[in-house]
Parts: sequence; structure tokens; C-alpha cells
Amino acid sequence: MILGLLEVDDVRTKIGALANRDAARVLLHGSAETAVKFRKYLLVRTQMSVLTGLFVSLFALATGLQFAAEWGVIAFALNYIPFLGPFIATLFPTLLAMTQFDSWQAVIGVFICLNIIQFVIGSYVEPRLSGNVLSISPFVVLFAIFLWTFLWGLFGTFIGVPITLAILTFCQQHPASRWLADLLGGSARAKEQAKS
Repeated sequence: MILGLLEVDDVRTKIGALANRDAARVLLHGSAETAVKFRKYLLVRTQMSVLTGLFVSLFALATGLQFAAEWGVIAFALNYIPFLGPFIATLFPTLLAMTQFDSWQAVIGVFICLNIIQFVIGSYVEPRLSGNVLSISPFVVLFAIFLWTFLWGLFGTFIGVPITLAILTFCQQHPASRWLADLLGGSARAKEQAKS
């Protein structure tokens, strides 16, 4: 990563000197727009992680589950790992609930409520917000995570949305492939909001 970052200016100069001006334009503008979208994606991901951590902490506090703030911090950190992280973030508080509460109904209630929090934020709110901010269809956000997870496992889970963002951004730069970006992009209203 560090070696790659050290060569950013050299690569920009080499791309700018390409004889094929159209290819140079696509690469330079596509790279710049992809970098902006990556930053927006990480900002949305962080906001949703904070929201998840806050709701988990408040739920644990309301139910009397010990270490409420700690469960919120753990949920925040693990929310960056799609699917597997939220599951782990609900499993450990449930195991503590098994030792703390006397009834199995309370334990199941804790597990179900924590999963509802994770599901609503991770599978509904975040894809819709990401779709609006990044002008990409919320369905494409979820599909990208599943596709790249299937292809590359856990690593694909992490980089599925960024890879898809990069592909669609570069497709948007050239008239021959713009149709794909338009097809898989968000609604026209979301695209206007993302530009502003």
C-alpha cells in the first residue's frame, strides 16, 4: 500500500502522457471519482457502524445486560465486517445473557432483538443510504457483497462494494460502457443528490 501511494504522482504523469487521450481521460477522471466514492462509502459505513453500536448499547442498557457500552463498541467495530461481524456481535452478548438471566425466553429475546437491530441497519438502512450517497442501486450494493463473498470468501465481503463502485465509475466514463453504469446506478433522484 505504501509503495503504491508513493507512485501516485508518477502514475498520474504516465497516464497524462498517454498517446490515447480518451484512455487517459477515462483513467484520470475514473480514478478521481472512484477515490471520492470510496471516501463516501467509508463515511457511510462508519456512520452506520456508530448507529449500530449506539442501538446495541442502548438495548443492552435497557434490558440490564452487563457491559452495555462495551457491547456497543464491539458492535461498532465488528460492523465493518459484513455478515460475519454482526453475527459475532450478537452471539457474545447472547452468551452473557445466558449466564445473567434466569429464563431462556429472556436469552432468546436478547438474541432476536440484537439480530433485528443488525438486520434493519445492515440490510435495509445502510444499502439504501449507500445507494443514495453513491448513486448506486441498493440491490446492487447487496448483490455485490453476496457475489464477491461467493467468489473470494471473507476478503470478497470486505471489498465487494468498493470493487463494484470502481467498475461502475469507470464504466460511466466511457460512452460505450455508460449504459451499464446507468442500468446498475441508483435512481435519477439519487444521482442528482450525489452530484450536489
